[in-house]
Amino acid sequence: MPNPKWRHSKSRKRKRRTHYKAETPQLGLCKTTGAMHIMHHAYWHEGDMYYKGHVLIKGGEAKTAEA
Repeated sequence: MPNPKWRHSKSRKRKRRTHYKAETPQLGLCKTTGAMHIMHHAYWHEGDMYYKGHVLIKGGEAKTAEA
């Protein structure tokens, strides 16, 4: 592996690393449920898991009705 020939100053290193900041996640409003969620992520709402306005996993009510 090649190694650097010259030492880089602390300020030069820190200037390069200033762009590694945590960005705020983009939030979206579901047209079906009206719930706020992180864009392009599945989310839970009232016991059901939704993605793009469709139910992926049916939650709580179905399990309690069977028992």
